[in-house]
Amino acid sequence: MTAFDPSLWRSLLFVPGARSDRFDKAVAAGADLVCIDLEDAVAPEGKDEARSATLGYLAAKDGRPAPLGLRVNGPDSAWWADDLASLRAAEGVDFVMMPKPTAIAEIDQLCDAFGQDRIIVVMETARSLGMAEAIADHPAVCGAIYGAIDLAGEIGCDLSWEAHLYGRSRCAAAFGAARKVLFDVPYLDVKDPEGLKESTRRAQALGIHARAAIHPAQLGPIHEALAPTAEELAQARRVVEAFEKAKGGVALLDGKLLELPVVKAARRKIAAAERA
Repeated sequence: MTAFDPSLWRSLLFVPGARSDRFDKAVAAGADLVCIDLEDAVAPEGKDEARSATLGYLAAKDGRPAPLGLRVNGPDSAWWADDLASLRAAEGVDFVMMPKPTAIAEIDQLCDAFGQDRIIVVMETARSLGMAEAIADHPAVCGAIYGAIDLAGEIGCDLSWEAHLYGRSRCAAAFGAARKVLFDVPYLDVKDPEGLKESTRRAQALGIHARAAIHPAQLGPIHEALAPTAEELAQARRVVEAFEKAKGGVALLDGKLLELPVVKAARRKIAAAERA
């Protein structure tokens, strides 16, 4: 099984479960995670065929460069029970993504079927936001995606930055406190790399340090936006060097006290540069 280290994740690429001809291309695209989507990307009449093709591909795909998993259909769907039953005998599944969690018991169900603590949830309902801390603290949950699109449809808001400031911030705080990765919602305009980079940096300023993508061309802009600039990296290294030289004593840099949160932020920037 592929090395599984959520601390290194920056990007997650979706590929439609109904398009098995695109699976290899997605795996080779350079994402930190690849998720085959059996939910939104598959029509109702194609669910069984897509599930079978996906599980067959996952079982046979060796030498994968990044963790490879699938998104099941939600607990409120007609395909939930069949998806869970299929997972019990599945092979080669690095992680499972769960849409629309509304109760901890639903996560427990998926965990029991999958048998591993490698579940990524999609925070895309008002109910999910209301229990963000409990979901983030679940031992089987290793990360989440902020699902602005479905949330907007549920509560009747738009997709503007202001409309989702609370949702993003709530999820960033919950998953940050749990020391788990949070991916921002995919950027829908695949022909606007500058807009993608700008919104990714805004999300990063809130504490969201990874992003989902719907097209391989979006991975480069995401990675670029999340990487520190040369100036930021140089300053981060100065901070860490000054802190380590203090050897537990009072650490000063340019006449200013270096508090631990500043040092942690500097180390995060250095780690981001190294993984880039």
